Amino acid sequence: MAQSPAKTDNTDKNPPLAWRMRPRDFSEFVGQEHLVGPGKFLRRAVEADRVFSLILFGPPGCGKTALAHLIAAYSKSAFVDLNAVTAGVAEVRQVIAKAQEEKNRSGQKTLLLVDEIHRFNKVQQSALLPDVEKGNITLVGASTQNPFFSIIPALSSRSQIVELKPLPPEGLRSLIKRALSDPERGFGRLNVQLTEEAERHLIEMTEGDARRLLNALEIGVVTTPPDAEGIIRFDLTVAEESVQKKGLIYESGDSHYDTISAFIKSLRGSDPDAAVYWLAKMIYAGEDPLFIARRLVIAASEDVGNADPRALVVAVAALHALEAIGMPEGRIPLAQATTYIASAPKSNAAYLAVDAALEEIESGRVMEVPPPLRDTHYSGAKRLGRGKGYLYPHDYPDHFVPQLYLPEEKTFYRPSDQGEEKRIAERLRLWREKQRAIRNKPNHK
Repeated sequence: MAQSPAKTDNTDKNPPLAWRMRPRDFSEFVGQEHLVGPGKFLRRAVEADRVFSLILFGPPGCGKTALAHLIAAYSKSAFVDLNAVTAGVAEVRQVIAKAQEEKNRSGQKTLLLVDEIHRFNKVQQSALLPDVEKGNITLVGASTQNPFFSIIPALSSRSQIVELKPLPPEGLRSLIKRALSDPERGFGRLNVQLTEEAERHLIEMTEGDARRLLNALEIGVVTTPPDAEGIIRFDLTVAEESVQKKGLIYESGDSHYDTISAFIKSLRGSDPDAAVYWLAKMIYAGEDPLFIARRLVIAASEDVGNADPRALVVAVAALHALEAIGMPEGRIPLAQATTYIASAPKSNAAYLAVDAALEEIESGRVMEVPPPLRDTHYSGAKRLGRGKGYLYPHDYPDHFVPQLYLPEEKTFYRPSDQGEEKRIAERLRLWREKQRAIRNKPNHK
């Protein structure tokens, strides 16, 4: 039978509300039904005390540490809790040595929780490997960053990777209700009246982060004096003051790359509203604005190209403007370039053309430069026949004359029917037909 989790010491009211309200069993655990709902694999493993090493990753306040403590509470293993911010290699090795000694003495394994495990360097992570491999410790790592970015492959391959999601609004709502009604760990002994508008604001602004939600709730309750009737009136004004400015999840892990990816794909997908939203998120989170500007220059050529050649002009101008004026005013040319590129007709034909030509050079026979096209700006070039037969296009009507610029017929650039490129395609069709006629002449070598 599963061991029941230990009860919280309710006499100490100094810990924050978020700590006091940690779930004591799965009935109090909010969210993550895909992992710990009735009958789900992780819950079955925890209740049967059959948990192997895990890396729990997800955004702040989604329940990683709470789940790790539940795993410890249900386990028959000895429990050690480390924080990667403060623990060094010596402390890790000390824990491992004690775990091995306990296993040899009594057969009991040790469950080691490493909070913020992504902050361990490679040496510290490597120190865990042998004992995770041998089963001397069961590692439960908690991280806000994707383990495939932040954990060494040898350790992540020996652990089960478990992704937790931000808490849904209904889960946050239930946390508020329990915190206000619990007389021991929460505010059940106080008369708190939370308005619907205040509750909605807390839920929306904390964006699935239970810790931020409970911290904001606690700040609002303890700083709002009761009225003459002894009621603490927690209204929208109190909620707004309690939450303040939201902090974005935007570190060097996958949230950083996901936002950039969403920005680029919104540009390519011709959605200026989405593109400017992701731009705003990057600016708000402190992304290097020059990095954003460089991505805009790439998108202008890669995804718009000759369908609207002005897109590249706008993007490069935005880059130079940003360098000249800096932030925060630099957000304005960034927004102009973002909305222009997202709204422009799209073509990746130029991008595909250069890649096709590179592939041809890499995999095929490298063609020599035809004699008429070779350089003539040196003495003796004429004696070698360099440039002989070259026709100067500007001497001919419409500044075009059919002549061959490749030894073999190749087509790399295939203009789309979008924007300006549609007109380019028509011109090229006529010119290529005339060049093909020359190539197909019987006397053509």
